[in-house]
Amino acid sequence: MLFQNKVYHRRNLLIFYLLCFGAFLGLFVRLAYIMVCEGDYYSERATDLHERERSIKADRGLILDRNGKVLAGNKSVCTVSVVHSQISDPEEVIRVLCEHLDLSEEYVRKRVEKYSSMERIKSNVDIETGDRIRELKLDGVKVDEDYKRYYPYGSLASKVLGFTGSDNQGILGLEVKYDSYLKGEPGKILTVTDAKGLEVDGISERRIEPVSGSVLYTGLDINIQAYATQIAYQVMESKQADSVSIIVMNPQNGEIMAMVDVPEYDLNNPYALPEEPGSEELTAEQKQECLNRVWRNSCINDTYEPGSVFKIITAAAGLETGVVTCDSRFYCPGYIVVDDRKIRCHKTQGHGSEDFVLGTMNSCNPVFINVGLSLGIDRYYEYFEKFGLLKKTGVDLPGEAGTIMHKKDNMGNVELATVAFGQSFQITPMQMLTTAASLVNGGKRVTPHIGVKTVDQNSQETVLSDGEGERILSEETSETLRGILEQVVSEGTGKNGKVEGYLVGGKTATSQTLPRGSGRYIASFLGFAPADNPQVMAIAIVNNPKGVYYGGQVAAPVVRQLFENILPYMGIQEYNQ
Repeated sequence: MLFQNKVYHRRNLLIFYLLCFGAFLGLFVRLAYIMVCEGDYYSERATDLHERERSIKADRGLILDRNGKVLAGNKSVCTVSVVHSQISDPEEVIRVLCEHLDLSEEYVRKRVEKYSSMERIKSNVDIETGDRIRELKLDGVKVDEDYKRYYPYGSLASKVLGFTGSDNQGILGLEVKYDSYLKGEPGKILTVTDAKGLEVDGISERRIEPVSGSVLYTGLDINIQAYATQIAYQVMESKQADSVSIIVMNPQNGEIMAMVDVPEYDLNNPYALPEEPGSEELTAEQKQECLNRVWRNSCINDTYEPGSVFKIITAAAGLETGVVTCDSRFYCPGYIVVDDRKIRCHKTQGHGSEDFVLGTMNSCNPVFINVGLSLGIDRYYEYFEKFGLLKKTGVDLPGEAGTIMHKKDNMGNVELATVAFGQSFQITPMQMLTTAASLVNGGKRVTPHIGVKTVDQNSQETVLSDGEGERILSEETSETLRGILEQVVSEGTGKNGKVEGYLVGGKTATSQTLPRGSGRYIASFLGFAPADNPQVMAIAIVNNPKGVYYGGQVAAPVVRQLFENILPYMGIQEYNQ
């Protein structure tokens, strides 16, 4: 019996030892696994528990024009923050921050007394002020380097570039369109703290450096932009117009060299309201609505009735299908009757007998109505779609509006007739320019674009757009169209767009805003040069000019003055007769 008890106890003891050994072995294996396989993870977790993190903004990528001039850069500033657990004299901190940052005591006290790991007091503090606060060495006050977006040309190209918010994130224009390239990756400042959140003496801060954003190269030319802006303000003032828009494009590849929509706003102070009576009494909602109007880019965000400029599209479709040739004859008595509607020509006494070229030079409505009716609704709508007018252009700016056009099933002869000479529908200025460029450049649809490429910190390039598209018109028709439009400028309604020494093609337009009879008009002119090989195209739109409002007298001189400045600058040779 005694022997059996001893054997029993020994067996239990062996089992106990084996269980203990197994447990220790399991713990050892688990510890080894954690140390070897998950060591980095737990080390990082431990570091996170003992380190306080402060963000360092990345240097936002520059925006450059085609010549390398900085359109959007960065200015060094500071961000002032407080760490509640580290503040030893809160009243002194409140007093100093109110004094140096020009803030109310209520605002600062609320943030200083707030129980949080870190509370930001103010961003975009100038370097001098930040240095003065840093030199006071106040416990719990942190002054970190920061960047603020800076626009060296002020309001120039404001509605193209857009601006950033206090966090350096893009809000409008190119800044928001290419934000993912421009913003970079923020860095960190890591400070070792104890369990109470106090910094541990003798251990220096650790930095993870930020990665700067990519540089954005654009097709904009700051000199052409400046020329266009100056001329736009001149005509707006002289004609007391509501606004003036000008777009300058390379019709061969869609690169936009300038885009103006005056009045513009100061990019370095984008939230400033226009100085108008009663502006100081506006509610917050009314102020935002006012700012939205100030920031709005009519070149792409708004549609308008194009008027006679659109006859370029009708001419292209008619010539391509063969329903009209340069020698086709027409007679204009000053009007044309379509179904039960009498539609007048702008020359009420009529143009008489004329061929298609002369009809285009005269901008004769009955001629283009006849071409539209000869095409018919199905075929006209087919070309309207083929030319890309039912789609957005794809320009690299946010908020592009689409074409407002009759549904095909709802079109009758009257609607077709009015569309043929540019009425009863609406498109954007960008769409009108892009389509015309595609028809005179040899017949290939282009995609308008401002961004050309980005280059990151490792010199890695990303091409954004080459602008090339599908063929929408034959080269023969395109050449014929260029020749006709050159005669419009040299001898027809667009003669005020003629530039001495150069062949210029183009088309004028005068359209009335809705509702009809309001007495408000839009004068416009679309021109390109050289007419035989277009290298530059521009459209000018003058909204509600006072007095004389015809496109040939108001808008054509705008493009002429622009071309007189930029054609020699671009190195385009004069025409040798």
